[in-house]
Amino acid sequence: MATKTTKSTAKKPAKKRSTTAQKKLVIVESPSKAKTIGKYLGRTYKVVASLGHVRDLPRSRMGVDIENNYQPDYISIRGKGDVIKELRKDAKKAKAVYLASDPDREGEAIAWHVANLLKMDPEEKNRVTFNEITKDAVKEAFKEPRQINMDLVDAQQARRVLDRLVGYSISPILWKKVKKGLSAGRVQSVALYLIIKREEEIRNFKPEEYWTIDGTFKKGRTSFTAAFYGQNGKKEALPNQAAVQKILAKLDRKQDFTVESVVKRERKRQPQPPFTTSTMQQDANRRLNFRTRKTMMAAQQLYEGINIGEGAAVGLITYMRTDSTRIAAIAKHETAQFIHDEYGAQYAATKPIKGKLPEGAQDAHEAIRPTSVLRTPEKIRKYLTNDQYKLYKLIWSRFVASQMTPEITDTVAATLTQNGVNFRANGSKVKFDGFTKVYKRGQEKDNLLPELAEGDAVKLTGDNPAQHFTQPPARYTEAALVKTLEENGVGRPSTYAPTLDTIQRRYYVRLVARHFEPTELGEIVNKIIVDQFPEIVNVKFTAEVEGDLDQIEEGKKQWVKVVDEFYRPFEKEVKTAEDQVAKIEMRDQLAGINCDICGAPMVIKMSRYGKFYACSRFPDCRNTQTIVKDTGVTCPKCGQGTVVERKSKKNRTFYGCSRYPDCDFVSWDKPVGRNCPKDNHFLVEKKVKGGKQIVCPNGDYEEPIQK
Repeated sequence: MATKTTKSTAKKPAKKRSTTAQKKLVIVESPSKAKTIGKYLGRTYKVVASLGHVRDLPRSRMGVDIENNYQPDYISIRGKGDVIKELRKDAKKAKAVYLASDPDREGEAIAWHVANLLKMDPEEKNRVTFNEITKDAVKEAFKEPRQINMDLVDAQQARRVLDRLVGYSISPILWKKVKKGLSAGRVQSVALYLIIKREEEIRNFKPEEYWTIDGTFKKGRTSFTAAFYGQNGKKEALPNQAAVQKILAKLDRKQDFTVESVVKRERKRQPQPPFTTSTMQQDANRRLNFRTRKTMMAAQQLYEGINIGEGAAVGLITYMRTDSTRIAAIAKHETAQFIHDEYGAQYAATKPIKGKLPEGAQDAHEAIRPTSVLRTPEKIRKYLTNDQYKLYKLIWSRFVASQMTPEITDTVAATLTQNGVNFRANGSKVKFDGFTKVYKRGQEKDNLLPELAEGDAVKLTGDNPAQHFTQPPARYTEAALVKTLEENGVGRPSTYAPTLDTIQRRYYVRLVARHFEPTELGEIVNKIIVDQFPEIVNVKFTAEVEGDLDQIEEGKKQWVKVVDEFYRPFEKEVKTAEDQVAKIEMRDQLAGINCDICGAPMVIKMSRYGKFYACSRFPDCRNTQTIVKDTGVTCPKCGQGTVVERKSKKNRTFYGCSRYPDCDFVSWDKPVGRNCPKDNHFLVEKKVKGGKQIVCPNGDYEEPIQK
């Protein structure tokens, strides 16, 4: 018989203890950052992501009440309803709410918007910031939360309102006078102006002729080169061939040159300071061929945290939006010890280079550096993607090098003289590699001369006169444009990447061989802005506005006053432009072929990736075709089609067969229609320094470079 359970002895099911109400809520921007911080803080915290901004100005209208002190009309961002709902639900249950968005103006504004939506007490100390996402830095930050810094918020608000006033005032004029879909902005207009100004310099450039004479000399059995310097100790230019012939006529081939002077020096080359946002973008573009946007995406991932086998994910670099070169004392000490142990005491700098801050820099954060120098790139390579590894190695190397000793080079300059004609020979040899052991700057090659002393005789064995022409200034690369914007005080670390992205998306400029070229559309838009809104593209004026924003951040200026001082004269320019700017007809060029769907004429359209064919009946007919450039060369694979020029998804030019997909011939280099005389492989044309060269892809044959 079953035993009867009495009321007194029966076990009651244990109540589930609710821990949600006891948890502290932490709100950050991204899920990956939330995941990393959540593991550091433990079970008593719940870390969630706002997925960036939760409120912004409306897209459909100005959203700024000009008559009411420029008050912005913030609304919840479309598509963020579920995110906001969850944030409110979590905040209601939480014991406390902390706002841990990024430590800059944008992050402060995100925290302020979240606090407004959650109706949090503005006097409450709920703002937490850290410059690096490591366990110690995060835990230390939560010991001292602070109030939201309204000066930072106001600086971001002022930038947002100014950009909205400019964009939503000029853009309608461009839509009405040129075409729909165009835009204008403070920083992007300056960037476009700089690119077009450089293009005008190139168009107006008149090359000037000049000549050089490189002499080959011999002392004993050792040959070396020296370049013509001048006469009787004075430097002299060679403007034409006649000047060259006069110099050569003075030289006696049977007579030796005399070593007139030998100057030996020791040259020290200092390491560069650690990266700021701008210098990181520049070096990543030059060394890794990374676009600015790609650099910032990889840097964000390294900052927010990656699992490298230490249990929890860890932030590998400090905050990547900074204009400071300052380094924390603890990081300096750790790095000095690492250099001492890894490379030797002679490589550890006693006074590491700090670097000069750009004008207007706030020095609010540290430079970009690894969170621990002990995490060498090779140690953690297997945990990183290829892009993450390349960028981390660049950041790590630059930082370690900045704490090392200079490179020391022995240099020698010898002046060789005959009949009053001077040639100059320069030699160099690295005596101590210093910081270049970790971070090389260009080609580190010795240029050795034979041992020379005053009075020595050397023989001229050959001369090589060469004609040259001065070259126009180079078009801007992304690195060069970022550097120019920073040097002129235009924009700030967070604005460079979106600015360059915008002018390309609008098809105002295009990248050709990694250099910016303006489009016809870009030149039309720039002309309207230059003629009607000269202050917008005035580099000095834009830099002064950036300075005003910095002063708002420092609490020295009131944001409404700064906006008003800018807007009042600008408003008059807008009214004048509406009356004065004539309508510009952007007519589509006929392609000369008909649509293969509806039979209507095809026209040439432009996109950020270049020109393409589209049906003139758009939007009724949406047929488009890629514009294919026929090289006229017979396909070396099938012998039936011709080789045509195409574009890859990344806008890189390649060559393929016109019969694709029936023939899958493809080449990055342009076939020339001839075969290699050695192995009968088709020859291609490669771009090389100084011109173009016909080569065999197998590497067995090459022809002289064509300038």
